[in-house]
Amino acid sequence: MKNSTTQLLDAAQKIQQNAYAPYSKFKVGAAILANDNQVYTGCNIENASYPLGQCAEAGAIAAMIAAGTTHIDEVLVISPNDDICPPCGGCRQKLREFGDSNTIIHMATAKGEIQSINLAELLPLAFEKSNLLDE
Repeated sequence: MKNSTTQLLDAAQKIQQNAYAPYSKFKVGAAILANDNQVYTGCNIENASYPLGQCAEAGAIAAMIAAGTTHIDEVLVISPNDDICPPCGGCRQKLREFGDSNTIIHMATAKGEIQSINLAELLPLAFEKSNLLDE
């Protein structure tokens, strides 16, 4: 049986091939291990109107939510080159919405080299539900 990191890497590499990146040519894949022990994947989708694109992490989160699950245990994001691809600021906030400070973020290079940190390290002082006023 594969460990979770290997399982996530395999899933992210597979979905990365489906990325729609005709402008940047920067294909990204993401795989989430949710608290239901299922893996959900997403790839980036570009648009000629650049702000309307979608990151791989957002696609994986959408798949997880569509399946009825709302908590991320681990996520792996794979880059199309030899550098890791850390989640953008918006995706860091999206990951925090469905993860917690201990959620593991794996960032992989195209060669499969992985750097892992927890969400608290990736997004210190995150804005979260507890920051909102109770109504």
